[in-house]
Amino acid sequence: MEAVYLLCSIIYNSVTSSILSIHLLYRFLLRAFSTVSSSSSSPSHPLNEEEEEEVALYEGSVWHERRRPVHHSFRYPVRYALIYLDRAKPDTLLNHFSADQARKITATTGPVFLLTIPKSVGYEQNPLSVYYCYDLEGSIQCLKKCIAEVTNTPWGERVSFIFNPDSDLVAKPLHVSPFMDMLGNWKMKANAPGEHLFLAISVQHPELGDYFTATLTAKRVASTSEGLIFFWLMPQKVAVWIYWQALKLWWKNVPFVQHPRYFNSKYREEASMRDRKLQCPQVLGKGEDSCAQFESSYSACSDGINSRDRWCVWRDARWPWS
Repeated sequence: MEAVYLLCSIIYNSVTSSILSIHLLYRFLLRAFSTVSSSSSSPSHPLNEEEEEEVALYEGSVWHERRRPVHHSFRYPVRYALIYLDRAKPDTLLNHFSADQARKITATTGPVFLLTIPKSVGYEQNPLSVYYCYDLEGSIQCLKKCIAEVTNTPWGERVSFIFNPDSDLVAKPLHVSPFMDMLGNWKMKANAPGEHLFLAISVQHPELGDYFTATLTAKRVASTSEGLIFFWLMPQKVAVWIYWQALKLWWKNVPFVQHPRYFNSKYREEASMRDRKLQCPQVLGKGEDSCAQFESSYSACSDGINSRDRWCVWRDARWPWS
């Protein structure tokens, strides 16, 4: 049944993207013709400073390396937008948190920026989006917390959680690949976006060790008023690369891992428990009594925000399944 849903989603998104691409080309040609026609009669007006700062464009690459049970690595080019959420238009925030929501989640006081791949011609594909939440320390803005939004392919589920940008360890909360199990932790690190942007995630597995690493490196590029053209088919390309690499892993006989929702309905609660133990290392190694006391003092991961919990929330897939 999942194969049928996936096939329907691919067909639906392919048809939709094709139709909207033709419409986008028409709009682009119409705008170009209008610009040429009016250039002699009216001076051009550059974007004002506030509009230029609303969205910054980044171009770079994503690199993955798997070292066990077989070696497999690849790199593909990507384009991202860094959106200043406090100045973003309401339609920009579809399917994402607002600046006020992000500040409430992270208990920060400064500006909030969202790094994401915008939807293109009707399709959205974001394996990872990141909110950069700053604190105001006098007149200085300091990157305090980040929120990661991880979406799995092909299931279209999402998990959002807080991590410390300097370096953090998070118990794996989502089945992100049919070639990885739910065990292990994500070691995450990110810099404050400037002229260059960097993000790294490595997997620490109890049996395979540090067997997987993924990085995003990008450089800020000149802004353009034709953002729709800059990101044209970017989400679709990311989806094609994901499926192509999955096919290569299958060809290399990497074991297929079924989604835990089919055999363990409590996998999210178990991930929450592993993560809470990571955040309270003084409890580890003190015996079952201490662990039982630790368990009773913490609530399950939910929409609520608790100063002693790492905030975390899941979202089920939306149709069309992407």
